[in-house]
Order: sequence, then structure tokens, then C-alpha cells
Amino acid sequence: QVQLVESGGGQVQTGGSLRLSCQASGRSLSNYAAGWFRQTPGKEREFVAAITWGGGGTGYADSVSGRFTISKDDVKNTVSLQMNSLKPEDTAVYYCAARFIPPFSGSVYYTETNDYKFWGQGTQVTVSS
Repeated sequence: QVQLVESGGGQVQTGGSLRLSCQASGRSLSNYAAGWFRQTPGKEREFVAAITWGGGGTGYADSVSGRFTISKDDVKNTVSLQMNSLKPEDTAVYYCAARFIPPFSGSVYYTETNDYKFWGQGTQVTVSS
């Protein structure tokens, strides 16, 4: 089992930046694909960004493409989300997720909540106008 803990959330003004970090423990992330999702009250959790187990492939929601960057550091056992040019509509609780990738599997990233078994507890991001 892998445990995930997010950090780095907070309040920022429109146009500002934040860097979210997801620290994994219990297992090495080197065999895990990962993703970031977000959720606002009354809405379903939505995809933000994802990365393949090797880190060579990434995918983004249209709403964040060009502003957010996901990365993975297997030495530090972390997954990060750099968020630039933040907008009020980016306000949400952000969740980190991980999925074990068996050896010799293809390099794929995953964009659906049902694709992931392991989740963090979330970190609040608030963007004020």
C-alpha cells in the first residue's frame, strides 16, 4: 500500500502561483502512475493532470493546459503540481492519486477517478479576485 499526503495549498490572488506536493510513503512511486484531481462543493471530482509511471508522458485538462505542470521525482518519492496564472475558477480541494503499474506495462497516464486506487486527503487552494 502507498500512502499519499498533499501539501502546498493556500490562498493566492489571481495571476499568482502555487506548487502542490504529494509525498508518498510505504512504496516507491517508481512503479506508479500519478494524477491530480480537484473538487468543489456539490460537484464531482474532476481531472486536472496526470503523469506516466516513468514520468515521460503527461496529460492535462483543457482548463489548465499551459498553466499547470505535473512532475514526478522517484528519488524524493513525490509528485508535484506547479500552478501558474491562477484564476478564481481554480479554487478547489486538490487531491493526489496513484495507480500501481505492473512491470512491462505500457507507458500510459490515466484521467478518470476510477483509474486510481490510492488517494491523498486533499489540500485547499483558494484563488481570490
